[in-house]
Amino acid sequence: MNYIGTLRNEVQEMARGAVALLPNLAIALTVVLITWFVAKFALRIADLIIGRTKLRPSLRNLVDTMVKLAIWLFGLMIALTILMPGLTPASLVAGLGIGAVAIGFAFQDIFENFLAGVLIMVREKMRIGDVIECEGIKGKVEYITLRETHVRKLSGELTIVPNSILFKNPVEIFTDDVKRRHEIVAGVSYDTDLDEAAAVIRKAVEGVDQVDTQMGVDVFAMEFNSSSVDFNVRWWAGSTPRNMHESRDAVVRAIKRALDDAGIEIPFPYVTHTFKEALPIESPVTD
Repeated sequence: MNYIGTLRNEVQEMARGAVALLPNLAIALTVVLITWFVAKFALRIADLIIGRTKLRPSLRNLVDTMVKLAIWLFGLMIALTILMPGLTPASLVAGLGIGAVAIGFAFQDIFENFLAGVLIMVREKMRIGDVIECEGIKGKVEYITLRETHVRKLSGELTIVPNSILFKNPVEIFTDDVKRRHEIVAGVSYDTDLDEAAAVIRKAVEGVDQVDTQMGVDVFAMEFNSSSVDFNVRWWAGSTPRNMHESRDAVVRAIKRALDDAGIEIPFPYVTHTFKEALPIESPVTD
C-alpha cells in the first residue's frame, strides 16, 4: 500500500477544501465585523434611551449586557451557517440546546451566579452605593455584574462576593433609607433621681444637630447594673456608617456634658467597661 501517496492525496484534498472555504470564511469574518459595529452602535442607542429614564445603574448594566449578548448570538449564528453551509439555523439551535444542558451541568455554579445576578439587578433593593452586611461581609456596594458583586469593606478592602450568596442569604441594607435608628447605653448612679436623669439625657440628645428630633428621642430605663442604673438611649440620624459615628460621638459628648452640669454621677466602673462595649471602634470611612 502506498502510504505516502495516500497521505499526499489527503493533504491535497484538505488544501482544496480550505481554498474552497476561503470565500465563506471571508464572508463570515465580515459578518463578525459587522456584528461588532452593530453591537457597539446598539449600545450607544440603548444608553441614549436609558439615559432618559430613571433606571438604576445596575439595571442599566443588565440592559446593556442583554442587548450586546443578543446581537452577538445572532451575528455568530449567521457567521457559522455561512462558514458551514450544511449547518442550518434549526440544527444550530438544537445543538445549542443540547450543548446548553451539558454546559449547565458542568458549570452549575457559574450559571447559578449568573441567574442570581440578573435577579439582583432587576429587584429594587440593594443598589450601587448601599452599605450592606451578608454572611459576615459588611461594606459598600461598588459594582454589580452578572456573576459577582464588589463590596468595599468599611476598612477599605475589596470583597468580591458571588451573586448566589447575596441572593440565597439574608442581606441587611443599612442605607435603604436616608435615616435609621441608633442607640447607646448610658448609666447613672443609684442615688440619682431617674426622672430627672432621663429628662437631662433627652434634652441633651435633642440638642445635637445630627439628631432628627421630629422622629423622636427615646430614653428608657433598661436595667440595674452592678454599679449603675442603665438607660437605653435611642435616636434617628443619617444611615451611613460615618453618619452613625458622627451622631454617636456628638450624643455621647452631649450626654456627658449635660450630666456633669446637672451634678449627676456616671459611675466609674461603667465608664471604663460598659462604654467600651457599647461603642466599638471601627476603621474610619468616608461615606
